[in-house]
Amino acid sequence: MIEQWPILSIIIFLPLFGAFLIFISEDDSYIARRKIRNVAFLTTLVVFILSLVLWVNFDNKDAGFQMQENMNWLAAGISYHIGVDGISLLFIVLSAFLIPFCILASWKSVTEQFKEYMIAFLILETMLIGVFCALNALLFYIFFEASLIPIFIIIGVWGGGNRVYASLKFFLYTLLGSLLMLIAIMAMYWEVGSLDIPTLLNYPFSCYMQNWLWLAFFASFSIKTPMWPLHTWLPDAHVEAPTTGSVVLAGILLKLGGYGFLRFSLPMFPIASANFAPLIFVLSAVAIVYTSLVAFCQKDMKRLVAYSSIAHMGYSTMGIFAENIQSIEGAIVQMLSHGIVSSALFLCIGVLYDRVHTREIIAFSGLAKNMPKYATVFFIFTMANIGFPGTSGFLGEFLTAIGVFQGNSFAAIVATSGIIFSAIYSLYLYRRVIFGTIDKENLQALTDLSFREKCILYPMILLTVVFGIYPAPVLNVLHSSVELLVNHCNNATRMVFLRW
Repeated sequence: MIEQWPILSIIIFLPLFGAFLIFISEDDSYIARRKIRNVAFLTTLVVFILSLVLWVNFDNKDAGFQMQENMNWLAAGISYHIGVDGISLLFIVLSAFLIPFCILASWKSVTEQFKEYMIAFLILETMLIGVFCALNALLFYIFFEASLIPIFIIIGVWGGGNRVYASLKFFLYTLLGSLLMLIAIMAMYWEVGSLDIPTLLNYPFSCYMQNWLWLAFFASFSIKTPMWPLHTWLPDAHVEAPTTGSVVLAGILLKLGGYGFLRFSLPMFPIASANFAPLIFVLSAVAIVYTSLVAFCQKDMKRLVAYSSIAHMGYSTMGIFAENIQSIEGAIVQMLSHGIVSSALFLCIGVLYDRVHTREIIAFSGLAKNMPKYATVFFIFTMANIGFPGTSGFLGEFLTAIGVFQGNSFAAIVATSGIIFSAIYSLYLYRRVIFGTIDKENLQALTDLSFREKCILYPMILLTVVFGIYPAPVLNVLHSSVELLVNHCNNATRMVFLRW
């Protein structure tokens, strides 16, 4: 049985083993580089297969944590404790799904310090999956913070001309918020005597302490999401990051904040979450409308999609704090869909950048003539980004809007208006790049998608459409854990009021 072997530890640390193999290998010849590529890709592919094995063996009816591994680590109450529930499982699969495509997308585009680049990505995969598996608050913090280092290096070393500024801004923003989270974790340890997440979930913190702890965690998670007005690091990071760096940022890293809200803020501090929910609604609504308008004004394709990401994550934060089953399920589905669709959009932009070496919207026109397959792929992901029915983007926004409407109809109406703005800037980008006439000589010689690019983008199309038409496998995994989360919040609220 799968429960008898440490599948989670294998999934977490297998990329580190692959990174070690690459570290001790030669990289001064074409054959050596090809071996490095193969090791990196095969390692991430095995991790993805193991994540699917984890999914197949997951019991959808069990709302608690499964596949747990627990052993003494630092001191009493601080253990190496990992496990998964329906919420974390899907983020693990998403992470394991996207990283192999990042390796494939870097096959030819990265030419300098290739060995170090692959090592950075494998280390990053370990840290990201570790965040979603951690069932100890300190272990969560270590993985959460350690994930900053490889992405900081990826942006700072392999990014664009202003990469140092962008990487430092990203690092300092996220580090500052995480320091407040560390202080909150210490306060929780002094109060409870344990950092075990299942123990913390059942501890009735006072209303006063909940408010302060919630604010400390909010400082970290809101920056990571990012929420308006703490979002300014993201467009700079996306523009300067290499294509695969943007894929990881949009596809996985932004989800750490939303996952943190679901794992810590909502279940551990239910009174504070209810108190601050109006603030979340306001910030999320502003983010949806404001960043959509800003996206329409952008000249750089990457920056446009970056602002689009902030708007779409606004749906998720609003849905999380509406605190009902439909809104939370919708928020999670929205995050998963955004992880696939936004990653695919950045990869589509990367296809053009590899050929023309510019991301300026004005530099393109009429690509449907000599890149019809690319135009079709780009159209599908544009529709998913808008939230067109039949795509995964529609499902997340629809469920979130229904759930939010139950708690705050005005916020739901404002959020729904974001769909209109999304259609405006998305279709503007598509029309400007794909339609029209080719009026530049360098565009006339562009070739359509290569076999490698098809292998990257076609599976994402399949997942986007299948997920949008038949979401039952995802919703079945989620439902029990989300239902437990909502019931836990309601029960914890009653317990705190009875105690105090």
